[in-house]
Amino acid sequence: MKLNTQKAEFIRSAAKMADCPRDTLPQIAFAGRSNVGKSSVINRLLGRKNFARVGSAPGKTTHINYFRIDGKVYFVDLPGYGYAKVSKQERARWGKLIEQWFADADLLTLGVLIVDLRHKPTEDDCVMAQWFKNSGKPFVVVANKHDKIKKSEWEPNLARIRETLELDEQTPVISFSAEKGLGREDLLGVILDHIQDEAG
Repeated sequence: MKLNTQKAEFIRSAAKMADCPRDTLPQIAFAGRSNVGKSSVINRLLGRKNFARVGSAPGKTTHINYFRIDGKVYFVDLPGYGYAKVSKQERARWGKLIEQWFADADLLTLGVLIVDLRHKPTEDDCVMAQWFKNSGKPFVVVANKHDKIKKSEWEPNLARIRETLELDEQTPVISFSAEKGLGREDLLGVILDHIQDEAG
């Protein structure tokens, strides 16, 4: 199967579960801390500059944003987490929405958890990884900002991510640079495999 990533359209922002599309298309969910470059990773995958809105302030995406790619798959942009300036009330609303979303087994096909290759994953990253594990669906970890660290740190940092998130051997960890495009083909390959599996 081929995917024309240039053919991407914004479908909707879901503020509640009733807003989530429920057709038969696979859903690839992207999650990550507010300042980890999630929108930039999505934009790099699609080969578009400003398609997934890159917020001027982290934590702006408090809805679940749906993009339909080539009429074949949804990229689901989950709200960024771990941003201190978001009110408690807003955080609680976010938590409830995510909880309901993950509880609906029909929605998720593949999870993409984006972390920062430079740092040890945060407690919030570990919680998010656990959400993906609990869903029983496959997920992949994308270690973004590869271009921001020395070559000698690549392997040890990837190993630290795998260890901290307690990943099994089946869960790929992809070194990625949204800025330079490194890892784009690897991630697209994983996504395509899962779309094909879903199509059966």
